[in-house]
Amino acid sequence: MKVYTIRDIARLAGVSVTTVSRVLNHRPDVNPETRIRVEKIIQENHFVGNTNARGLKQNNEVIAVVVRGRSNPFLSNLAEAILNRASSLDDIFITEYIDEKDDEFQTALRLSFQNAVKGIIFVGSLIDDRVRAIRSLDIPVVFTTVNAKSANLARASSVAIDDRAMGYQVASELLSLGHRRVAVFGADPVAGDSLAMRFQGFCDAFADHGLTYRQEDYCETRFSYEAGYQAARTFFSEHPDVTALFSMSDTVAVGAMRALKDLGLSVPEDISVIGFDGIDISRYTVPRLTTLEQPVNEIAMRSVDLLLDMIDSNAEPRHILVEGIYHRRESVAPPSPASRT
Repeated sequence: MKVYTIRDIARLAGVSVTTVSRVLNHRPDVNPETRIRVEKIIQENHFVGNTNARGLKQNNEVIAVVVRGRSNPFLSNLAEAILNRASSLDDIFITEYIDEKDDEFQTALRLSFQNAVKGIIFVGSLIDDRVRAIRSLDIPVVFTTVNAKSANLARASSVAIDDRAMGYQVASELLSLGHRRVAVFGADPVAGDSLAMRFQGFCDAFADHGLTYRQEDYCETRFSYEAGYQAARTFFSEHPDVTALFSMSDTVAVGAMRALKDLGLSVPEDISVIGFDGIDISRYTVPRLTTLEQPVNEIAMRSVDLLLDMIDSNAEPRHILVEGIYHRRESVAPPSPASRT
């Protein structure tokens, strides 16, 4: 029996691999007629989808893409860009979307037991002690969006921006405008991931300006619109002297901007807001969101090519840094003299 891949389904439906991925992951941004057509072809060809690959024969080697953060649009876009890059290749790629609180390394182990996995791409991973779980897997892996030098894995490469430098840049921009009390919405600030590095860079900029960042202005949150909304409603109700917000995700920033509006506060007149990632919606918010863009297509291309070099040519692991792009838009301004007093 023929094993159908996501590329086969896309070809039969006359759509892109990205569209099939969106249907498989129940994304809302798919035309209803297109969704019906794709789902019909999936059913007719007994395609089980990328979330599990039980339909794949064990002698078919696959490349697994593990996405940690199913509600994060940036990571979903990055995963789709990886599949687009893969669509021109002969290799079979399977994807697994998990919650941001789930364990991506245990997921990788499970996938390797279910399939003949010859390589793994981790999207949105967290480098910590859990990484020891995959040290027994003698296959190359690539971490996207996080520098994996600290992972201490013999066959691990990575593609990421310089998160510490980007966090420094964001803080420097706000400090140069006169902001001194700045809220930061992120994940665990002491974890070994890209978000923790952004916060370290942010604090470095404060120190270089002779200031100490106030830890009580840091808010740990999940990465969704609703989480950003709820965090901002609570935080800014309790911190009237804060004049700016650095959100480590555009998704959280958009939710926070809605909360600020509901609190009767204006962006940027009362609160300046800077996001991170550069997702499409940042160009259409009111006001348009200032953000630091991660180059999705470049990260995806380099991640796939790097993994294939390690698989096909036994290339040495590499850790590649790509340039982030700062977009100053309408959501940032100097603090008003009467702001938040």
